[in-house]
Amino acid sequence: MIQRIQSIWLLLAAVCVFLTLKFSTYVGTNKDLIPSTFLNGIATLPLIFVTLAIGILTLITIFLYKNRTLQLRLALLAMILEAGLIFLYYREIQTFVGQGTFSITAILHAGVLLFLILGARGISSDNKLIKDSNRLR
Repeated sequence: MIQRIQSIWLLLAAVCVFLTLKFSTYVGTNKDLIPSTFLNGIATLPLIFVTLAIGILTLITIFLYKNRTLQLRLALLAMILEAGLIFLYYREIQTFVGQGTFSITAILHAGVLLFLILGARGISSDNKLIKDSNRLR
């Protein structure tokens, strides 16, 4: 299970997702005019639910190594959810007034997408390898 490279990619994606709960993505003045407000994964309920869903889904996906088609589908679902999460962050940033800045840890979201893509690529290469070996029998 852990010997497969996609398991490592999926684990790194899950770590990045859970780190977004702790570290801020954006710092600015919110709509209540409170300066230095941090926007992270626990700022609003939709952000919490989607972030936790992606993290748990990614961890579950690691242990489905015997069912590669389901594993690939769940990795693709996690990618779609991450794209939705990025959109939720964008919508939440629009509620801030004045000038704010992105934190360096905002790159974690790009890391999640990258690791999920690399994990899906590894899963599909495993599927191809199995199909090729079955064809040779």
